[in-house]
Amino acid sequence: MNSAGTRPIPASEIAALTGGRLVGPGETTVAGIAPLERAGPGDLSFLASSRYLPYFQRTSASVALIKAEFVDALGGCATRIVVPDPHAALLVVIPVLYPQAVWEPGVHPTAVVGRGAVWQDPVEIGAHAVIGVGVQLGKGVRIGAGCVLGDGVAIGDETLLYPGVTCYAGTALGKRVIVHAGAVLGSDGFGYVPGKGGETHRKIPHVGRCLISDDVEIGANACIDRGSVDDTVVGTGTKIDNLVHIAHGVAIGKRALLAAQVGIAGSTVVEDDVMMAGQTGVTGHVRIGKGAMIGAKSAVLQSVDAGGFVTGHPAIEHAD
Repeated sequence: MNSAGTRPIPASEIAALTGGRLVGPGETTVAGIAPLERAGPGDLSFLASSRYLPYFQRTSASVALIKAEFVDALGGCATRIVVPDPHAALLVVIPVLYPQAVWEPGVHPTAVVGRGAVWQDPVEIGAHAVIGVGVQLGKGVRIGAGCVLGDGVAIGDETLLYPGVTCYAGTALGKRVIVHAGAVLGSDGFGYVPGKGGETHRKIPHVGRCLISDDVEIGANACIDRGSVDDTVVGTGTKIDNLVHIAHGVAIGKRALLAAQVGIAGSTVVEDDVMMAGQTGVTGHVRIGKGAMIGAKSAVLQSVDAGGFVTGHPAIEHAD
């Protein structure tokens, strides 16, 4: 049983929470969530695609969220809750079965807080965090252990920084942003004037900012550089996976999805609703049009039209 450490919830309550239609005994209870192939007695599972119908027919789950087309499927659990989208229904049930730990406002005694730093209570500043001069924190901000916020960093309401996040001076985060452990925001980009005749490469100063909009999530050990002159911008609702690198001066639109190990070179524009699969590489100074999709391990060496679907090395239209 995948126990969540909370009270068992009857199927009738899950149906009410999700607005679903209950089929079978409403008194059947669950205390955890698991995929069909691993679910056992006391677990809630889900069936959204015919591809997983054989798993459903063999599952030991007690209750399943299912699409209407599978309501009469043979085998499986006797208690079923019919919903239009099982994945969306899970988003309602998960916080009930797995409530988040209650956080405790306050500043840990080992934290270092710079001159002129201000915040709106309640906030939480963890052990050994370093808060620079003039930092501004909104209401409900949580700063994990060992985070470093450079001078002048601004963070919006209800934003969460997990342990070990570093925000260089001048970085700004919006509201409800989540940044996972080890991410680095606002570091200098990779910009140099090449040396000639054996001379050392000369570093280009980076004076732009790193601006993260509302409702963005940034994965563990991701790196987002500040701009050299212009700003690096990540738009509202964009989600960035672990180990992604976004170079200086990149502009990313709203609701983009960037999977693990994506790398985007400097001054590229990524428009709204773009999806990039894992290990995609994008050269600098190109534009990825609205709603475009880039397949895994693709090398994008030129601009991509809005709504395009490209794959390969170099990336071309997938249909070709």
